[in-house]
Amino acid sequence: METAKNNEAIKLPTGKNLVLSSSPHLSVGASLQKIMGGVLLAMLPAVIAAVYFFGIRALLVILYTTFCCVAAEAVWCRFAGKPALKTVSDCSAAVTGVLLALCLPVSVPLYVPPIGAILAIWLGKQVYGGLGNNPFNPALVARVGLLIALPAAMTAWTPSRGMVEENYPQRQLFISSTDAVTCATPLGVAKNSVKSSDNTVPATTGEENSVDDNELYIRYFLGDRAGCLGETSVLALLLGFLVLVALNLINWRVPVLFIGTVAIVTFAANRIAPEACPSSLFHILNGGLLLGAVFMATDMVTSPITGLGCVVFAIGCGVVTSVIRLWGSYPEGVSFAILFMNALVPLIDRWCGGRPFGYVRMRKGEAK
Repeated sequence: METAKNNEAIKLPTGKNLVLSSSPHLSVGASLQKIMGGVLLAMLPAVIAAVYFFGIRALLVILYTTFCCVAAEAVWCRFAGKPALKTVSDCSAAVTGVLLALCLPVSVPLYVPPIGAILAIWLGKQVYGGLGNNPFNPALVARVGLLIALPAAMTAWTPSRGMVEENYPQRQLFISSTDAVTCATPLGVAKNSVKSSDNTVPATTGEENSVDDNELYIRYFLGDRAGCLGETSVLALLLGFLVLVALNLINWRVPVLFIGTVAIVTFAANRIAPEACPSSLFHILNGGLLLGAVFMATDMVTSPITGLGCVVFAIGCGVVTSVIRLWGSYPEGVSFAILFMNALVPLIDRWCGGRPFGYVRMRKGEAK
């Protein structure tokens, strides 16, 4: 190639000087360790809230589950011939462990976290090739698998410290035994209280009103209720959301549209049948909606890469969650909704992808 100015030959790079790589070609200087460290920092408020409301055993469950996930990844790498130390050091297994622990009840038996770790790391992540190749969120794969295989262990809810110390309206729902005291979650109470003698006309037993009460919303917001370790405190999850947004680790539109869709659908259902459907604020404050919307639906690997795709994905998660909560037999639907939409992410990216640079759409009748 000759230049017009000095007619000096310019040689194109060859050999080691020619770098061929796939996209992205722009780097922001973020490493996996920094990204995962930011996610762990964002989950810290939820961890603190879990320890406060459920005691020191909550911390032990979180540490134990995290250790199991890291160990499961190291064992897989050992037998798969991968560098175990390098793989574990990216902290992705630790993030999966903490997230899985936040999906467990505080009274979970000790044999459950190792099973969950194997489901999350082996079945949900490494079998697809490791981080970046998994189509489903590993922690959700483990949660749903455990819920199907071990429903009794995964739904043994322990009363929070406030429920035990005060005359909480759900005290009449406590179940005492020789081993422990358990209770129902607000979503479970609302779901089970709406029944019909002929399966067509909804009815209420009055228990729904004991949990769907404006005076209890502040308790739901703070986290003084039964549930999984990480889903009880809305305040802690909102703090984590702000950390993730401040560190630019998530697309804020996904949790906002996810929660907003649930609010709209449940609001409409409450207006149509208030005796059968609790208020939209009740649905937002209870269950795993905030936990799933903030930390699971925003997973970089399993969520769409386009802006429009994220909108479709979030709205789909909200619709499926609402359908399961309102008409399904299970009181919660966040985990199933996110996994269902994870499976549709390749199609969403294909449908919502923009026009490639330099691409010209051919008109009808033009020669190829």
